[in-house]
Amino acid sequence: MITGGSGFLGAHVVAAAVARSQAEATLSEPLGPLVVAQSRSSALLAPRFCSPREAAQWIEADLLVDLAALLERVRPTEIIHCAALSRAADCEADPAGARAMNAEVPAQLASWAAASDARLVHVSTDLVFGGEDAPAGGFDEDAPPAPLSEYGRTKLDGERAVMAASPAATVARLPLLYGDSAGRGLGASDSLLGQVDRGESPRLFVDEWRTPLEVSSAAAALVELLDFDAPGVVHLAGPDRVSRYELGVEVLTSMGLSRDEAAAELTPTRQADLDAGAPRPRDVSLDATRAAAALSVDLPGVAAGLGRVH
Repeated sequence: MITGGSGFLGAHVVAAAVARSQAEATLSEPLGPLVVAQSRSSALLAPRFCSPREAAQWIEADLLVDLAALLERVRPTEIIHCAALSRAADCEADPAGARAMNAEVPAQLASWAAASDARLVHVSTDLVFGGEDAPAGGFDEDAPPAPLSEYGRTKLDGERAVMAASPAATVARLPLLYGDSAGRGLGASDSLLGQVDRGESPRLFVDEWRTPLEVSSAAAALVELLDFDAPGVVHLAGPDRVSRYELGVEVLTSMGLSRDEAAAELTPTRQADLDAGAPRPRDVSLDATRAAAALSVDLPGVAAGLGRVH
């Protein structure tokens, strides 16, 4: 079961889970083990990156209300929890709602998983860091978290709740994601391309650094983690530390623009010059050395990742 299956990441996780299921297909189960995707919105709005479409069953449910009933209905043996309140400004405006979705729901899910002997991979974020800039090479899994925003704080509380309730679970911290959103303008690349297409000049930070990862690669890594005895925290991130502005230039050059043409479409901006609605860290680069060594899935750099998209 994948929660948040209609989201930017979740839709790709559903596709990766279906691919894994089909690889495990047998004569008695010609489609492989059932993949269930939860979405708060109508499943008809969810992009279908997988084929055949019937390989995934979509269930509309509000995790804040329907989680217990959903779990009893599905009885999943494996869970990838992607759902979250992830807009930082929304979390600042509604800290109680952020805590309910980002901390309390994961706690309930982990308690059920532990009692039911279900494998749980819980998706978290690089924004559990930020109080200090990342060291050379990025934050590794042993670095002490220090979030700046309500989003980061509630996601960290969710991590801790998951590990307390289900010590066998895996918490996967992800960075900024980019890639195909099926025309929905989601993620770091499609949202940028949409702004440029509308004639806007996106303001991108030159003093904020991340280690971005292509979304389908992140999804495949999350699914592969289901097969690993890897309790605790793992970082899934690309190897390149880039500013938001540098990433924007790379996105536009991957579409055929020269670097000068790409730069002309963007407005380089410093964090101090723009109110983003929530505190923003300068450098939350992640060190994903452990995951890169353990997984067969490639965690590509920016150029290679954008090459898969375009």
